[in-house]
Amino acid sequence: MQTFYYAVYNRKTEVIKDGLRTGQYTVTYSDPVAMKANISASKGSADLSPFGIDTQYTKTIVTTDMRCPIDENTILWIGKIPAEDGSVPHNYVVVRVARSLNSITYAIREVTVSV
Repeated sequence: MQTFYYAVYNRKTEVIKDGLRTGQYTVTYSDPVAMKANISASKGSADLSPFGIDTQYTKTIVTTDMRCPIDENTILWIGKIPAEDGSVPHNYVVVRVARSLNSITYAIREVTVSV
């Protein structure tokens, strides 16, 4: 089991400048939460993938915590510790969730995010 951090999606707010709509939005997330789960070293072959061959992902996370709130809108810090001031950006996003009777498997993709 590895420790990683996740933040779930809160809301999207439209940016208003000088009383006018800009067409831009600001997305907010919860505070990062630490969690321990099994994180794969790299993606497996398509015949072993619970997500099919078209999903683009780099790793999987498997947990038996069926109450885990992670979904397709969640951001992750793997191998990094998020800072309170936001100076350490997330480095993974969840692209797919596969629930079974006793576990949840998350397909995750590495991303590059600037501060």
